[in-house]
Amino acid sequence: MKYSLSLLLLCFSLLSVSQTPPHWEEKVSRPLLERVADGGIHPFIIILSEQADLSMVTITDTKEEKGRYAYAQLKSTAKRSQSNLISFLEDLNIPYTSLMIINSMLLKGDLPLIQNLAQRHDVDRIIDNPMTQYLHPITEAPAYGRGLEVQWGIEMINANDVWALGYRGQGVTVGGADTGYEWHHPALINQYRGYDAELDTVDHNYNWHDAIHEIDSLNADSNNICGLDSPIPCDDRGHGTHTMGTMVGLDSIFEIGVAPEAEWCGCRNMERGYGSPFSYLECFEWFLAPTDLNNQNPDPSLAPHVINNSWGCPKIEGCDSTNWHILEMAIQNLRQAGIVVVVSAGNDGPACSTIAVAPAFFEGSFSVGATAINDTIVGFSSRGPILVDGSNRIKPDVSAPGRDILSSTRGGNYGFSSGTSMAAPHVVGLVALMISANPELAGQVDIIEDIIEQTAVPKTTDQNCGNEPGTEVPNNTYGYGRIDALAAVNVALALMVGTEEITSDPSIRIYPNPADEYVLMDVRNYDEKISILLFDTQGRMVWQRVETGDHLIRIELANQPSGIYFYQVVYDGKMIQGRIIVI
Repeated sequence: MKYSLSLLLLCFSLLSVSQTPPHWEEKVSRPLLERVADGGIHPFIIILSEQADLSMVTITDTKEEKGRYAYAQLKSTAKRSQSNLISFLEDLNIPYTSLMIINSMLLKGDLPLIQNLAQRHDVDRIIDNPMTQYLHPITEAPAYGRGLEVQWGIEMINANDVWALGYRGQGVTVGGADTGYEWHHPALINQYRGYDAELDTVDHNYNWHDAIHEIDSLNADSNNICGLDSPIPCDDRGHGTHTMGTMVGLDSIFEIGVAPEAEWCGCRNMERGYGSPFSYLECFEWFLAPTDLNNQNPDPSLAPHVINNSWGCPKIEGCDSTNWHILEMAIQNLRQAGIVVVVSAGNDGPACSTIAVAPAFFEGSFSVGATAINDTIVGFSSRGPILVDGSNRIKPDVSAPGRDILSSTRGGNYGFSSGTSMAAPHVVGLVALMISANPELAGQVDIIEDIIEQTAVPKTTDQNCGNEPGTEVPNNTYGYGRIDALAAVNVALALMVGTEEITSDPSIRIYPNPADEYVLMDVRNYDEKISILLFDTQGRMVWQRVETGDHLIRIELANQPSGIYFYQVVYDGKMIQGRIIVI
């Protein structure tokens, strides 16, 4: 009754306004205006005008430094810019939920409230908060043996060869945003960050968050086995438990996880398969700085290194160009905080330009297509180029095993599923292996992604999608190709050795490094001829010059893509090697 009275007072105040700013409707998404036209109360998201600037993050910052800086900037921006709006809402006793991963608020209201809010100078946009769905796995009967100790996908990407080197994901945390997780599954319990195997105790603080606070109207009943706001990890659909098994799963029988000694934390962002833009945003924010079970005391130092997102927000469920940008902004902020965001490409193939569901087509999403046991693309795997936002960008970025994947299922069981939902976790596991091998890569999102792309097994096709022929790499069917964990980890290991350690003559210096347009090589103590060669991560020579020493040599990088490059300096029968990072 108090809420209704407040709305009546608000309507009266609107009538008393002598001059209404024009075009307030332009700040409100058309789907939302259509929904509130019936006079009812509906949920919506306010996007504030001021957004945090994270541009000061640099490639030389550590993951923890990036995370602390991003969290501080996002928090201070939200606290400062939301204060007046919060006072307004609290005066009217209107409940709200505030986020900072993008500066936004979720609330419910009717048309008069929306009109009043849209006329505020601190409000940029007001958008609908529709319900969305995860990427349903493609169920198919496996055409080959079951119960292999090491699964075919792990062998295909050479992850078991990385294990032989001693790197199994140690020291790395992966995050999962999905339908929830059965944390005590035999293949997952020992990798759960909240579980202490020696003491047999569990602490879900900072390791689990439930973003589901109400039953989704798209579900026919309220019988959710996990309930709402679950204080312990729980999977109400089974999808999340399967994806997490492919990332880290291991028990005494099955080798199902790519990085079986990595730890995991998780967030439920869907209610029995249905989510909303805000539930996805809530999980993204929690990953930025995990909290305790009371959603208090956030700690960015506990953020995962990489997040798996095997879900999509389709237009048919209400997600469109009016709200894509809020998810994209959140993903970019996570990247700035040093977190790799891996996304399933979608299961709408084989036609071209079927990667059309957010967030798979975003520039900042590391999108993954699905391959089969014969190392070819699966028919259902969505293709590029991206047309829905007019970018025409190539997607997916890479491909990974995604058909007939054995992994953990609810009830302590195991089962096969197919889909790009199964492919993306292979890439998440690979990221964990790379950081385990070279901890200095933690937080270096662009470098990690570049290594994975450049070391992927090139895959071509006679399917020509867009302007890029399928016979070239990258293409819109496979991206850069099928991932190769061993090749990627070998490059990661090579980067552990800095110039100073592997240069036999320290009087040769290269600076600046990292660089964007050029680096200078100081060889002023040498009189003889010096041959300088620059190679990319696939061993292709991209720059060469023979110079006489005793001066500064400029190595041009402006035309080279960002990533890792290796140089060789050859003189007097000797060779000096090192690396250059192009940003």
